[in-house]
Amino acid sequence: MVMAAGLGKRMRPLTALRPKPLIPVAGKPLIDHVFDRLRDAGVERAVVNVHYLADALEAHVTHRVSGLEVIVSDERAQLLETGGGLVKARALLGDEPVLVVNSDNLWLDGPTDAIRLLASRWDDAAMDALLLLVPYARAHNHRGQGDFHIDAAGRITGRRRASRVAPFVYTGVQIMSPRVIADWPEGPFSINLFWDRAIAAGRAYGVVHQGLWFDVGTPGAIARTEAILADG
Repeated sequence: MVMAAGLGKRMRPLTALRPKPLIPVAGKPLIDHVFDRLRDAGVERAVVNVHYLADALEAHVTHRVSGLEVIVSDERAQLLETGGGLVKARALLGDEPVLVVNSDNLWLDGPTDAIRLLASRWDDAAMDALLLLVPYARAHNHRGQGDFHIDAAGRITGRRRASRVAPFVYTGVQIMSPRVIADWPEGPFSINLFWDRAIAAGRAYGVVHQGLWFDVGTPGAIARTEAILADG
């Protein structure tokens, strides 16, 4: 599932006339970079949720994307946030573990394809969520102070503490088991609800990304990202 329904507030004014996933970065829309990585990893089918300027985004993923079957999860009536978006799309996702990718990040693979690396580390008996993480020091354009702590086995042991820096940042790429999508509240809510349950149960893990990763959430981040990519 590709998360693409957000309002793109941090990307204003560029999102006044187009949804954030269609903002061009390094020669193509952000979401097309995601589709490139999906195809490279052998993914054949993607569910994309839409809300803000949904007609433009739906037209793009329907008519301009090749090599993937794209199914739209329509959130025009109400923006449901990340958790609610998963619930809305639940029937389209099937009963196998699902790859979930945000559309506002850009990454380059290291020695191993990042999505294939995640898939190779997935252990359904032990995990409800497996997040691709990047070390805080290598999180380009990241304005926060990190997200998670992990132990030597990769288990997520907790979130960033107040007034501290956490060593790992979530890249916006993860595998989740459909069984964790349960007992949800009505209306919009964050995927953090499902993560917190998985962390508390000791069933949330992280894999460290071996390549480059960029948070492309603001206009200023575009030029910085393009400059690093141009250096080869």
